[in-house]
Amino acid sequence: MLASVLAGLLVAGCTEGYAQPQAAGEQPAIAGGRSAPRPADVALASGEPRQSGGVIAAGGADAVYNYGPTVMLDRGQTRMWWCSQYGGAGPAGDDILYAQAQSMDGPFTGPGGGIPAAVFSGAPGQFDGMHTCDPSVLRVGSTYYLYYTGAAGEHALGNAIGLATSPDGVHWTRAAGGKPILGPSHDVHRANVYGAGQPSVVYLDGWFYLMFTDTTGRAAGWNGAGQFVLRSADPAFGSGVQALDVGGFVPVTSTAAPRGRSIVDGFSADLMWVGALDAFVVAHETDGGTTLTFWTPDFTENPFRPVLIPGPWKEGPGLVRRADGHAPLSSADPCERVPFDVVRATTNGGAPTDLRHFGLDLLGSQACGNPGRTAATFDGVTMPSPERTMDLVRAGVRVRVDRRAVAVALAGEVLDKAPAAVTALPLAARLRSGAEAVQAPGKGFAFVLDDKKRWRVPDGGIVGNNGSAARAITAAEWDGYPKGRSLVG
Repeated sequence: MLASVLAGLLVAGCTEGYAQPQAAGEQPAIAGGRSAPRPADVALASGEPRQSGGVIAAGGADAVYNYGPTVMLDRGQTRMWWCSQYGGAGPAGDDILYAQAQSMDGPFTGPGGGIPAAVFSGAPGQFDGMHTCDPSVLRVGSTYYLYYTGAAGEHALGNAIGLATSPDGVHWTRAAGGKPILGPSHDVHRANVYGAGQPSVVYLDGWFYLMFTDTTGRAAGWNGAGQFVLRSADPAFGSGVQALDVGGFVPVTSTAAPRGRSIVDGFSADLMWVGALDAFVVAHETDGGTTLTFWTPDFTENPFRPVLIPGPWKEGPGLVRRADGHAPLSSADPCERVPFDVVRATTNGGAPTDLRHFGLDLLGSQACGNPGRTAATFDGVTMPSPERTMDLVRAGVRVRVDRRAVAVALAGEVLDKAPAAVTALPLAARLRSGAEAVQAPGKGFAFVLDDKKRWRVPDGGIVGNNGSAARAITAAEWDGYPKGRSLVG
């Protein structure tokens, strides 16, 4: 069983090392390349502590453990995947279960009601032939991505990270030819022979950010604790990979490059981008509960002091996140409050189980203090426009979308009403039903909007849902269009 990795040896804190500012991706105005200094180690007040009245999710049948959840707010539902085991779900070993609910306090049930469903299990003869565990799930456009720990057995350093994709989050197909996308680096062999696993992934500015454990990493602690970060525009991390090192993100030839910098001394952590705070947050377990450690977009400094979500725990937290891995907005006051909620195993009856919800709000974020902060806070959010259409915020501007279903598919979050601060952002273009769409080899899909610019979208499913048909063009023709913002995220 891929259970806790020396969980009793967790050490609170972060490794030393400071990066140079880096442009983060397609839309660096959102998350990178800042030259202006910002305050560090700022204390934020907290309020509204909360926790579920009891267990919110557990496997049925013969499941004896439930841990390592990933929790997604997706199109009006709270969706959760976690590590468990059903005897009848395939090869003996860990399975990934799935359930959904109307709120994060559950109750969580399987897709058709009843017990949670085992939706992903081992593939005999492959690297993940026995165990599939530690899920981290994103949705980018019409595609769900499942990053997970896989192992063929119980042998030393056998854990590696795999990837699967799905149209619905329930039916999965292995990607990368069923091969692992990341394994142990073998920088240092320690007593902890876990290997590589426990992934957590965020999609931001065209990059997939992958945080993970590697007990063989050079910058891991004596007990193998540590959290490393890679990023790539390729969800399978097969090309264009950059690794976070002491000097910032640097290009590397593969995901096996030496692990030169850890951002948290811990195991089984979760990563999230918080636009309202212009920061990443890592949730990791410490003595009193789940600690939230904050990093600037380039992982240079800790802009805020750590915050503790108290309460019992036995195995790593799953942050409640949007489909893209970003922090959801506060429904009460998105300009001043930021909600942080986690689900974690709370008891250990021989293995971690009893998933419960804990949370609090951080106050005084000043997330709408200026247009730049407003743009970062509401990036990827869609809301009704004054014209009975939808406005989608991307890279500091609004795009008016005729079809609600298309706006929702492109968005990470949906609001029922547009906040006043958002209406001040410029309206840049309109995505009309049946708008012109193009597709080029190696480039992907894009709409050509009324500004005659090329606005990239994540996949052909979005094009079809808009009532459009993608016209095949050459790469040169693609490059000939003026570049609009990316609608991908």
